[in-house]
Amino acid sequence: MAGFRSFYPDEYVDSSYGIDYGALYGRGVRGLLFDIDNTLVPHGKPETKEAVALFRRLHAMGFETCLISNNQKPRVEPFARAMETRYICNAHKPSVRNYRRAMEEMGTDEASTVFVGDQLFTDVYGAKRSGIYSILVKPIHPKEEIQIVLKRRLERIVLHFYKKSLKK
Repeated sequence: MAGFRSFYPDEYVDSSYGIDYGALYGRGVRGLLFDIDNTLVPHGKPETKEAVALFRRLHAMGFETCLISNNQKPRVEPFARAMETRYICNAHKPSVRNYRRAMEEMGTDEASTVFVGDQLFTDVYGAKRSGIYSILVKPIHPKEEIQIVLKRRLERIVLHFYKKSLKK
């Protein structure tokens, strides 16, 4: 259905940790925006060795990074500190304002920025509205808050049409 297209990611992959960041860098991407919960770690969990290692590798490759989260500062700031990255909390995704602010802080633009997140109606839709390439990842952990569980049911419908569109 055509109405769903604004929720379609540019890519859909299993994990943030399986993305070919070298290929993105080769395409001119210099800024990476990440959601936190169920994108980098299970919902509400602290940083992991795997997440810290990923951000170290990305920074060594030359990427600027920023976490953009709808969570509040007590959740986001310590996580960002562990990742040694910028952050924007209480971002009101899918509002465009903080996607633009993140690009400004990283010194990137729409063409050189990619967003990685696990939700269609906040992460992907906000990135699309901002003109940023979006990569949807499968949620890390199935245990989520009830409002997210309800959104996941709607996401399944959109993803059904997204997958059908790829076969055309």
